[in-house]
Amino acid sequence: MKKSKLVWLLSLVLVLSVFLAACGGGDDKDKDNNNSSEDSSSKLDAKQELNLNESAEIPTADSALATDTVGFTVLNNISEGLYRLNKDNVAEPAIAAEEPKVNEDGTVYTFKLRDAKWSDGSQVTANDFEFAWKRAIDPKTGSEYGPYMMNGVLKNAEKISTGKAKPDTLGVKAVDDKTLEVTLEKPIPYFLSLMAFPTFLPAKEEFVKEKGKQYAKSSDNLLYNGPFTLNNWDGTGLKWTYKKNENYWDKDNVKLDTINVDVVKETSTAVNLYNSGEKDRAGLDGDFAAQYANDKNLVKFEEATVFYLKFNQKRNGKTNTPLANLNIRKALSQAFNKEELTTTVLANGSEPANYLVPKNFTFDENKKDFRDINGDLTKFDATAAKDAWEKGLKELGVKKLTLEFLGDDTDLAKKMDEYMKNQLEKNLPGLTIKLKEVPFQNRIDLDTNQDYDIQFAGWGPDYQDPLTFISLWTSDSPQNKMGYASDEYDKLVKEASTTYANDPEKRWQALADAEKLVVEKDAAIAPVYQRARVSLQQPYVKDLVQHNFGPDFSYKWAYISGKE
Repeated sequence: MKKSKLVWLLSLVLVLSVFLAACGGGDDKDKDNNNSSEDSSSKLDAKQELNLNESAEIPTADSALATDTVGFTVLNNISEGLYRLNKDNVAEPAIAAEEPKVNEDGTVYTFKLRDAKWSDGSQVTANDFEFAWKRAIDPKTGSEYGPYMMNGVLKNAEKISTGKAKPDTLGVKAVDDKTLEVTLEKPIPYFLSLMAFPTFLPAKEEFVKEKGKQYAKSSDNLLYNGPFTLNNWDGTGLKWTYKKNENYWDKDNVKLDTINVDVVKETSTAVNLYNSGEKDRAGLDGDFAAQYANDKNLVKFEEATVFYLKFNQKRNGKTNTPLANLNIRKALSQAFNKEELTTTVLANGSEPANYLVPKNFTFDENKKDFRDINGDLTKFDATAAKDAWEKGLKELGVKKLTLEFLGDDTDLAKKMDEYMKNQLEKNLPGLTIKLKEVPFQNRIDLDTNQDYDIQFAGWGPDYQDPLTFISLWTSDSPQNKMGYASDEYDKLVKEASTTYANDPEKRWQALADAEKLVVEKDAAIAPVYQRARVSLQQPYVKDLVQHNFGPDFSYKWAYISGKE
C-alpha cells in the first residue's frame, strides 16, 4: 500500500471519528435532536403533522444556485445525494447503495447506486449526478457554490469555472445507469462528507431542460427524490408545505405526513404562535431567551457557525471605499464589546468569537482543537480602536466618516445592528453609521454586487474541515465579495490544499497562518460571535435532527408522539 493511500485512509477515519465525537456528551436537555432510545420506541400519534417557523423566504430551490441556510435545509429534505448526514452527523450512503470503491492513491471513487426514484416515478440514474454537477460548475449557470465546493476537489473543476476548459471535462462520469465514477484532483480526506452537501445533489436532465428558466422557481417546477416533496410554494411566498414522498426509497423510515412552514421574522410572533399551539417550535433570543431559560421544553444546540463583519473595500467591485484603509478596518474590528452583545442582546448561549474557525469543530489525531493553534485573535479594545481610527482618518485626510451598515430585517438582526451602531459610533469619534436592513434575498443580491460598506454576515460549515472557513477569503472565492485580495493568503490556502495535503501538521499550520492573516494582520473581517441556538420545542416532537455542518435540519426521522 502506498504511503499516500495510508495517510488518506487514516485521515478519513479521523474525520469520521470526529463526526461521532462532536455529537457525544451532555444530557438530552442540551441536545436539539431528542434522540433518546426511549423516544425512539414511543408510540406514534395517528396524525403525523409538524408545524414550524422559518426565519426567511426560500431564495431558490435550485441545488446549483442555492447559497443560504433556508435553501439548503429545504433541499436537504426534498432531495437526496450519494450520501446523507444521519442523526449522529455522520455522512452515510444514501442514493449510493454502499461505500464506494477507491483506487490506490485515493483519487478515483466508484459509486454503485441503489434503486431510487424521482417523484415522477422515473429512476434516479448516474447521469442525473453527472448532469447536475457539470451544470453547477458551468460558468453559464452562475453558481457560486459549484466552484466553491468543486474547485481543487473534482478533476478540472477550477479550469472549467475559470473558462479554461469545458464542463464535459469535469471528473464525473456515468459509467452506466447504476455506476458513477468520480475523479479528484488529489486525495481529499473529507470528500465523502462533501457528498452529503446540496450542491452535489442530482438533477434529471430531461426535466431541467423541459422547464427551462422556470426550473426550480416553484414547487410545481421541481422533481423530488428525498423524504418529502415541496408543496404550495410559488417561489416568493411566506409559507410552504412538505408532504411525505411516497416514491422515496426509504419511505418506511419517514414518519411525518405533513410539515407546515411559515416565515416568521419576529421572535415575539414566533413565541406567541408556539404558546397558542399553532407552532411546535420557536427560536429564542435576547429577552425571550432569558425569560424561558428554565422552561422544561427549552432545547439548546451549540453550533459551529461564526458571525462576523465584512468590510467591503471596493464598492460595486470597482471604487475604493474608506474600508480599503487598514487602520480604519482595524479600528472597526476592535471597537465593539462582543461579550456584552452575546450576553445582553443574544442571550442564547452564543459566545464571543475572536476567531474565524470555530472551537469544538475540528480536531487532529491527538484530539487537539484547531482553535488551540491561534487561540484568540482580534479582541474588543476601545483604546486601540480609537488610536487606529485616528491614524486612519489622518491617512484618508478626513475628520469624520459615514458608513453604511447592511443587515437583515428580522427582529434579532435589527437589535444586533442597533447595538453595533451604538458601539461603533460611541468608540470611534466622527463615525456615523447608517443602518440598511433588508429582506434576506435583498442582502444576498447586495452582497453579490458588492453594494455595501459593512455587512453583518455569518458562515456555517459545509464540511468538517477548517478549509470550509479559510477558503472563503481567497481572492478568487465566489464568497469573498468584499474586495479583499492577498497573495500571501492565497499562497497559504493553496499550500494547505496541495503541497501539504498529506501532511496534517503542516497543513493545519498553513491554515492557521491564513486565519491570523485575514482576521488580525489584514483585519479583512471582524469576527463577532459563535452561535448557539435555544428554542422552545414541544415534548411530543421527537427526533428533529439539527446538524453541525451542511444543512441545518433533517426532518426525515422526526415524528409526533404524545400530542393526542
